[in-house]
Amino acid sequence: MADSPTLTSLYREGLAAAQVAPTADRYVARFDDARGADAAARKADYAALVNEYYDLVTDFYEFGWGQSFHFAPRHKRETLEASIARHEFYLALRLGLRPGTRALDVGCGVGGPMRSIARFSGAAVVGVNNNAYQIDRGTRQNREAGLADRCSFLKADFMNLPVEPGSFDAAYAIEATCHAPDKRGVFSQVWKALKPGGLFAGYEWCVTPRYRRDDPVERAIIHDIEEGDGLPELATYAEVDNGLRAAGFELLETADLAAASDPETPWYLALDGQFSLTGFQRTIVGRVVTHQMVRVLEAIKVAPAGSCAVSQFLNKAGDALVKGGKLGIFTPMYFFLARKPA
Repeated sequence: MADSPTLTSLYREGLAAAQVAPTADRYVARFDDARGADAAARKADYAALVNEYYDLVTDFYEFGWGQSFHFAPRHKRETLEASIARHEFYLALRLGLRPGTRALDVGCGVGGPMRSIARFSGAAVVGVNNNAYQIDRGTRQNREAGLADRCSFLKADFMNLPVEPGSFDAAYAIEATCHAPDKRGVFSQVWKALKPGGLFAGYEWCVTPRYRRDDPVERAIIHDIEEGDGLPELATYAEVDNGLRAAGFELLETADLAAASDPETPWYLALDGQFSLTGFQRTIVGRVVTHQMVRVLEAIKVAPAGSCAVSQFLNKAGDALVKGGKLGIFTPMYFFLARKPA
């Protein structure tokens, strides 16, 4: 069964216990300036970087966030789960997905959004993922959800998609192509996969125009987001737009949907709240408690050595996401809608 991981079952199905600590050390070293790390090196070795990251964090993500690993603009009195579902359905509506259409989910994780969108729209969805552990979990979750006939995985690098040209009606990417080393490269692969006239929509992690790269405090925040979330380097709005156009797309619409949240419920609220009866593990207090529990479990050898290091960089990323959101220098939901010319 693909039950959600618990703190006492970390890495039981995925990365071998003996490999957690060396993988975590190798991953963190990719972001250590003192050890010669830089964005160019991360981009050159992006596939290994992203695979190491998701081998390390998938169990933590499912424990703390569920099967949809993304944020959403949120309204007052709306639960996080409802906002996430609405955010997914919005893409399905903008793409015109319906029974009989075939969509490509570019960087699908364990497939939570894929299953949600398939149920909502009736479309068939193929999820691209290069991480074997996530595909294994997601395939079982598809079967358990009764969606194996409409939801499937393609193990592939989204920089080199092994698909027939023009074989999909639509495509979407939810906070996934931020892992790509080159926007034009990944968007060109999506362009190839789409039929003429096909639509491509997505939510991209970006630094905003308010970000000051020469400010050491702001740069440290962005660095912690990149390290804690497996990103070679965050892009600007313009880099996303230019990448889409360079790939051959007609850019129809863009917007930072972070502004669509109600003031009382910013997109980062789930990470910033002091206490919550639901989703406690995501809050500031909950993340501190979780980290201490992982420390104890590692000490008594219930959790593998290295688990605490993973929890630590995830916590650092959570804090940085909140800081970046409050300063308005980062968004996880730069929305774009583009079309492959007919």
